[in-house]
Amino acid sequence: MRGSALDAASDFELLQAHARGVRHAFAVLLRRHQDHLWQTAMRISYTREDAADALQDALLSAHRTAGTFRAEAEVRSWLHTIVVNACLDRIRRNKARPSVAVAPEHLVEIRTERDTYAHVEVAITLDHALFELTPEQRTALVAVDVEGYTVAEAAALLGVPEGTIKSRCARARQRLQKSLEFLRDPGNRR
Repeated sequence: MRGSALDAASDFELLQAHARGVRHAFAVLLRRHQDHLWQTAMRISYTREDAADALQDALLSAHRTAGTFRAEAEVRSWLHTIVVNACLDRIRRNKARPSVAVAPEHLVEIRTERDTYAHVEVAITLDHALFELTPEQRTALVAVDVEGYTVAEAAALLGVPEGTIKSRCARARQRLQKSLEFLRDPGNRR
């Protein structure tokens, strides 16, 4: 396969070509999915550095195990699962990570809906609230509510029963609701 043939190949064909030793096949595959995989790692990891390290670990694993891909799922889903597992592994290894509570006086009050910085402030607040969740709850919630996977798809990706995904999402939503209640009434800070 040459450059234009690689660009026209399906994800599965690229993975097969990589497994057969075709140069650049894996690079073309990663270019297609790098944004999604990076965003997945960022949503699950505590820090940008952990996300980068976990993504690197995941891509090395995918590179090495490409020949074992059984086509039971889409290549993108297979890569996504490897990234999620690498992030969770990194979180487990860094278990002793201290949690940092944000004091109400450090939270910036949202003034108006037209305030251009309000959206950034809300995003930062949401990120903090997401990281108050357990890694398992956060991963399930991101898969279902952010990335749009069905409960069944998320269960298959994460290797847990559908009921587990439902309960993790429900608990995560309850915790987020409590964490973000003050956004409804800025005068009622925690």
